[in-house]
Amino acid sequence: MTSQPLGPADYSKTPRYAGPPTFGLLPRIDEVEAERPGEKIDVKVIGIPFDAGVSYRPGARFGPAHIRQSSKLLRPYNQATNVHPFSWQQVADCGDLGVNPFDIEEAITTVEANADALRADGAKLLTLGGDHTLALPNLRSLHKTHGKIAVLHFDAHLDTWDTYFGAPYTHGTPFRRASEEGLIDMTSSMHIGIRGPLYGQKDLEDDEVLGFQIIRSDEYQFTSVADVVARMRKRLGDAPVYISVDIDVLDPAAAPGTGTPEAGGMTSRELLNSIRGLQGLNVVGGEIVEVAPAYDHAEVTGLAAAHVGYEILSLWAAENNGITAPSGPSGSALGI
Repeated sequence: MTSQPLGPADYSKTPRYAGPPTFGLLPRIDEVEAERPGEKIDVKVIGIPFDAGVSYRPGARFGPAHIRQSSKLLRPYNQATNVHPFSWQQVADCGDLGVNPFDIEEAITTVEANADALRADGAKLLTLGGDHTLALPNLRSLHKTHGKIAVLHFDAHLDTWDTYFGAPYTHGTPFRRASEEGLIDMTSSMHIGIRGPLYGQKDLEDDEVLGFQIIRSDEYQFTSVADVVARMRKRLGDAPVYISVDIDVLDPAAAPGTGTPEAGGMTSRELLNSIRGLQGLNVVGGEIVEVAPAYDHAEVTGLAAAHVGYEILSLWAAENNGITAPSGPSGSALGI
């Protein structure tokens, strides 16, 4: 008989600030395996403290620990979507993956191999970065299982540039490499939250050829979250979706702790409701990257990133419970 999922630490016995250093105070994978031997782990959370691919301010290698620290106040009921992300599925924190900080290509190979291993039992993977270079090995892994992936990319930047100083693998190139390798669904992929100066018009022209549509940050102001969500759902359809969230998609007021901040970004409320609007779609993986705690204060960026992770977990919990469309107050407000 299947036992109940092993959930977060008991808040009535352990104060959150004294709880385990795991995402949302959730159990470690070894604890789950010991208490629920032979039973499925639905979602695995993995930290990848890697930032050798950054082009401006370093420090995202400390992102996983910061996101986990900031996640301690998360609670087990998502009132916005009427979902229980920790009891409707088994979630386990797998700790951090150590990768070579001096050899980007070796690090990419290591991440891909470990993603393959972690997903081999059918578990979904939530990655805490780390810089955006990590998207490429994660997509390589997912492609082996799902074929072409619809990338839903929340970011201030396109990340489809060719090279930096001749280097083909950086945090600004993962989606160009993924498109060139045939990993992405070029009829379903999108960038959300793009803004700021570019090198030239050709950046946008190249990006379109690589298979992406763009919803700019300003469009949240000019239209509405509901309109953006409707456009996302139409574009994504029933394709397998990978949610890639660069925390710099948020305005620096909401996420100062990142390496390449751009003014004019989204609010955390807009980002969270955009993710809630994906409920019912075929989301096969997710990541939160580019959290650099050295530039954060009062855990502002870490809190935003933790809540992004919580909403992605809520999508999977809803799927696990047979919910096929946006639900709860957020679903009603979105009108879907």
